[in-house]
Amino acid sequence: MTAHGADVQDGDGQAEADSRIESKQSVEVPAARERARAIPEAAVARLAVYLRALSGLAEQDITTVSSDELAAAAGVNSAKLRKDLSYIGSYGTRGVGYEVAVLIGQIERTLGLTRKHSVAVVGIGNLGHALANYGGFPGRGFPVSALFDLDPDLVGVPVGGIPVSHIDDIVEVCSEREVTIGVIATPVQGAQEVCDRLVAGGVSCILNFAPVVLQVPEDVEVRKVDLAVEMQILSFHVARRQQEAAAQSEVDGADLGPPGTTGEQVSGEVESANRMVERL
Repeated sequence: MTAHGADVQDGDGQAEADSRIESKQSVEVPAARERARAIPEAAVARLAVYLRALSGLAEQDITTVSSDELAAAAGVNSAKLRKDLSYIGSYGTRGVGYEVAVLIGQIERTLGLTRKHSVAVVGIGNLGHALANYGGFPGRGFPVSALFDLDPDLVGVPVGGIPVSHIDDIVEVCSEREVTIGVIATPVQGAQEVCDRLVAGGVSCILNFAPVVLQVPEDVEVRKVDLAVEMQILSFHVARRQQEAAAQSEVDGADLGPPGTTGEQVSGEVESANRMVERL
């Protein structure tokens, strides 16, 4: 053994060290996967909001942020934010907070944003046309690479720089362009058939705007976005606040709302908005 023998490993020692590293890595990867599985659905949605806020801070060259500052930017309380971030193994540093770049990386890995994604939009009506032209998708790692419709007047016409393909070509085009996310913006009648074709084309995630429950294999994820339901939820909150204000006015003897505004008017406005959304 040389004078520096303590710092030198023979072949067996090196193999043992490599084995320890591999063992540690094999433990860390499943641990990260288990953490991801344990994250509640609502927390996943908030992680996306935190990422948006953090990206804004990074654009301003802000390198650290406290939990209170990030919570305020995301519109949640700091205790909930700290709980959410603990799911991804991020606890910050006392007196310093969170490193913006590090936290962005952790959230992106958790949300799967380090992988390459490609989006297809099916149904180029008013909603589909707007989604195809939405500039926020590419900037967040979701470039739209394929568009589909049945209308012969639309097929071949570029929307957002991408020619519209016929729905019959979904399987072939999605396979060729490695589409990972399909957006369904079709009427109810054709939604399930479109979904089946997307799945056959290798699409594993579907964002569904059609007001119907889709049947998919277990390994395919579906998120349903029903704008009419969202408006009805808003209507509920408006009605509840009107009721609370009415009850309070009885206690205080005060008039309800500003002059000329009544609960019936508010409800009528919400119903009108509901009808508008249902026409999309």
